[in-house]
Amino acid sequence: MNISEIKSFLDEKTLQYNNFRFIETDPIQVPRSFSRRENIEISGFLAATIAWGNRASIIKNARRLMSQLDNNPYDFLMSATDDELNRASKFVHRTFNPDDTLFFLASLKNIYKNCGGLEAVFTEGFRRDGSVKSSLEFYRTVFLGNSCPGRTRKHISDVTRNSAAKRLNMFLRWMVRKDDNGVDFGLWDSIPASALMLPLDVHTGNTARKIGLLKRMQNDWKAVEEITAVLRDFDPLDPVKYDFALFGLGVFEKF
Repeated sequence: MNISEIKSFLDEKTLQYNNFRFIETDPIQVPRSFSRRENIEISGFLAATIAWGNRASIIKNARRLMSQLDNNPYDFLMSATDDELNRASKFVHRTFNPDDTLFFLASLKNIYKNCGGLEAVFTEGFRRDGSVKSSLEFYRTVFLGNSCPGRTRKHISDVTRNSAAKRLNMFLRWMVRKDDNGVDFGLWDSIPASALMLPLDVHTGNTARKIGLLKRMQNDWKAVEEITAVLRDFDPLDPVKYDFALFGLGVFEKF
């Protein structure tokens, strides 16, 4: 296929997968169960954080974590005592353990009480140079602070060390991208969808390589920049809409 044919193919697959049925097997169904903005943000961030491994297990465990937060994560965090945070932190997902959970809950509580919330922090980083990379760098600094346990730091990707930051980019897609098809939320107006970066993982990476859109073999930040630049040529205003096509081809069609 030439580049025009590839674009047409991906446009067709985006229409096929960017619809409400996508939610049935995707972790985005966890924040989709809330209506309050802050609950969507917090549940989405936590669901994205544990989004590796078996997708059914991710969804099950994310829902279990929400239950431990009384299915009202914002109110829980704003009113929780240290003892209540400790009790709620008895959560494990693969290598994400209770110590990690406790730190994440405490950091989210601080961000909403003292930093204006998740959007404010991501936006402050973005405004430094108008890039999502800057947003992710700044967010990681604020979120981890000066007291983060060493083992917990690995759960927030570090783009300065060339991480692809798949889960953070996926979370930003959920929050930023305006979606008339009922998948992404489009809650945040301060970061444009045109600036988003592809949530690159093994599925999207392998599909992109097979159709000739990605040459770099490692799934790292350089590969994210390479593939997103191509997708931005396809649609300058909404490049990461093609995440649905690349992911769907890889996961559902074994492309």
